[in-house]
Amino acid sequence: MVDEVLKVVIGPGTPADAAALARLHVEVWRETYRDLAPAEAHTLLDEARRLPYWTQVLDADDALTGVLIARSGAELAGVASFGPAGHPALESAAEIKHLYVRGTARGAGLGARLLVAALDWLRRLGCRDAALAVVRENVAARRFYQAMGGTEIGGFTDPGPLWRSSNIVVKWDLAGTDG
Repeated sequence: MVDEVLKVVIGPGTPADAAALARLHVEVWRETYRDLAPAEAHTLLDEARRLPYWTQVLDADDALTGVLIARSGAELAGVASFGPAGHPALESAAEIKHLYVRGTARGAGLGARLLVAALDWLRRLGCRDAALAVVRENVAARRFYQAMGGTEIGGFTDPGPLWRSSNIVVKWDLAGTDG
């Protein structure tokens, strides 16, 4: 898989990518949260539920909302999406909404490449900070974000719609040297 990941091309998503992103989202989410989310959340999250979200994001007409896709040939290997903060705990930072890498593409730095690309994009837009929320029990992701220069600054309980999860806010200073 390393050879495939090294051949990955990262670029902006288009509306034609919505269905593939919905599939990738569900696949990676179910794998990541297999042991963390309740069974009913896994049942509720499906491609039909995610397709309208990705369609809307890919059609967004504001500069702060964006999607970067990692492609390995015709297959989507990963995605990073960002936009305005969706929760007050993220303060005034731009939010990294999703950072998902297909299981077969993990281990060769693709998550880091996507995160750096998203942070650079936001920095070029003039954003001073970027943040994301990560489920408290997702220890591997929290270690990754720390290794990528993120600082845990607080937390909140996400009320749903899939399940009430305890989240940690991770923040990057885009005006300084972090990220």
